[in-house]
Amino acid sequence: MPGRDLSTDLALLTEAAHRASAIAMRFWRHDVQVWHKDDNQGPVTEADLAVNDMLKAMLLGARPGYGWLSEESPNDPARLLAQRTFIIDPIDGTRAFIAGEDNFAVSMAVAEAGRIVAAVVMLPAKNRLYSGETGGQARCNGLPIRASTRDDLTGADILATKSHMEANHWPGGVPDLKRSFRTSLAYRMCLAAEGRYDGMVSFRDTWEWDIAAGALICECAGARVTDRHGAAIRFNSQHAKAPGVIATNPALHGAILSRLGA
Repeated sequence: MPGRDLSTDLALLTEAAHRASAIAMRFWRHDVQVWHKDDNQGPVTEADLAVNDMLKAMLLGARPGYGWLSEESPNDPARLLAQRTFIIDPIDGTRAFIAGEDNFAVSMAVAEAGRIVAAVVMLPAKNRLYSGETGGQARCNGLPIRASTRDDLTGADILATKSHMEANHWPGGVPDLKRSFRTSLAYRMCLAAEGRYDGMVSFRDTWEWDIAAGALICECAGARVTDRHGAAIRFNSQHAKAPGVIATNPALHGAILSRLGA
């Protein structure tokens, strides 16, 4: 909005999220143009590209010294030398977007020295905005949120793909839990931060733009976030990938790592 104070990175990301949401909604449930990326990297739509173009112009226009890492932009190695870097997924859950489903997200984060310091995940079709910044609370539409406090993995409701519950992933035994799913990784992390689910796991190598914003929002909500081996995730890395992600409260996190043999 004109006149809004965008002096902090979180305020800037929040304003950008609302603008991105308006663009995405103009394309949603319309006959959107779709292309398929090389190497089975999934579909991309004209909406992804339009949101990406707007965000790059707005964010780098406001912070010209920052680096840029986005799913829909060529990799720029200069980001590795920047003090702070934007990590962006213009539309996370593109398949859901194409199908007319409402659980797609715009994911935006700022990384500094390998850590995320400001983050916003916007669900345009749900009019839901999650946010977090270092030292602050996680929020959804301005209201504080907290991760689940459940301490028993048995019966826990965990967001994961069906394949992630196969026995080969769990040398300590597949846990007896309820599995749920949402297409967008960023949204899964926010649902874990909100305590609507007890946590989320992904064991595949994961692009940073899918998890950067959600990682900080989860941490601000009291969850522990690591890779699938239990190690801290460093963002704005050279290859822009993490070896999976686990996000849940410390008690369940430890229980999951134990079953994984980590």
